[in-house]
Amino acid sequence: MSTVFKNIKPYYSKHKGNISLFKGNSLEILKEFKSESFDMIFADPPYFLSNDGITCQGGKMVKVNKGKWDVGMSPSEIHEFNKAWLEECKRILKPNATIFVSGTSHNIYSVGFCLQELGYKIINDISWFKINPPPNLSCRYFTHSTETILWAKKDKKAKHLFNYSVMKQIGDPTPGKQMLSLWRILPPRKEEKKYGKHPTQKPLTLLERIILASTNKGDLILDPFSGSGTTGVAAINNGRKYIGIEFDKKYLDVSIKRIEDTDYKFHF
Repeated sequence: MSTVFKNIKPYYSKHKGNISLFKGNSLEILKEFKSESFDMIFADPPYFLSNDGITCQGGKMVKVNKGKWDVGMSPSEIHEFNKAWLEECKRILKPNATIFVSGTSHNIYSVGFCLQELGYKIINDISWFKINPPPNLSCRYFTHSTETILWAKKDKKAKHLFNYSVMKQIGDPTPGKQMLSLWRILPPRKEEKKYGKHPTQKPLTLLERIILASTNKGDLILDPFSGSGTTGVAAINNGRKYIGIEFDKKYLDVSIKRIEDTDYKFHF
């Protein structure tokens, strides 16, 4: 892993750097990685929806504010931010590698346009159906029950990896049949939050499906907005190498606890 980064020091590292976490600004750290280093990237960037809105959580009305990192910006500022980090991601992806980006309507359309502007080729737009979403309290619009995940390769000529037989075996909705781009996956389980929770935490099942679909054992996966480390746990569980970047020490420390808890499954 020292061939991927040299001038920066991980916040946390195990197994000779095969699992590494970095603390700091994602864009700055991305610039420190060598070109064509990663086999797959999963990114769950800020949604920019923390503007004092409300939602329902545990039957109670709560603010949707996630943190300073998620405070809304102007559309042009959001687009500039997305284009900057996606440009770096394209540089550090291997020629036939792919990227998955998750988001809501607050940000995903900018992400999609950036991917096209930068020359990526979008393979699929996947809808994650949350099955049991919180109700909307205003009763003035449809209940939000999905997130979009864009899957893209570096350019249209790239020969991306797709483990078709594995996805067919899992199946959704029917095992043994072609998997649809509508994924029915429950939100994170209580067990996944035992060391603390992140406000936009993704379920382990979702990340394991993404990793199994697009990588092989021993591949190197990057999450530039790693939050509480779900991508890392999914990578370790399935014998992949992993690098995560997170700005908030609180969530890095949660990630470390989760990684240590799954370390016995680590293998190549």
